[in-house]
Amino acid sequence: MSEQPVIDSAREKVLSLAEETRFAPNGIVSRTLLRTPNSRAVLFGFSEGQELTEHTSTQHAVILILSGECDFFLAGKPHALKAGDLLYMPPNLPHAVRATQQFSMLLTFSKPEEKPAPATPPILG
Repeated sequence: MSEQPVIDSAREKVLSLAEETRFAPNGIVSRTLLRTPNSRAVLFGFSEGQELTEHTSTQHAVILILSGECDFFLAGKPHALKAGDLLYMPPNLPHAVRATQQFSMLLTFSKPEEKPAPATPPILG
């Protein structure tokens, strides 16, 4: 069953990200804030030492570090990020993250534009 987003996409809403962020001892908590046909916003709270192993996404991703610090690995290259840093990842980029201390982030996904299929040449004969 899919998690019900905090925000109804048909209505305006103001949220305090600090108040909405949840942390679990020795864990990672994610909450879907908004889901539309082309985008999704997810709030994460990581306990120190927690990590997501390398993976990819077919979507564009923008990550805003809200609190704390982490190491983000983009195609194997580490980047130390802290509160206030913004990271953009194009689709299909291998990435991983490790919490060097408790931290929170807002992840926003957006689907790439669909490219029209190439026209099929007419069959002559």
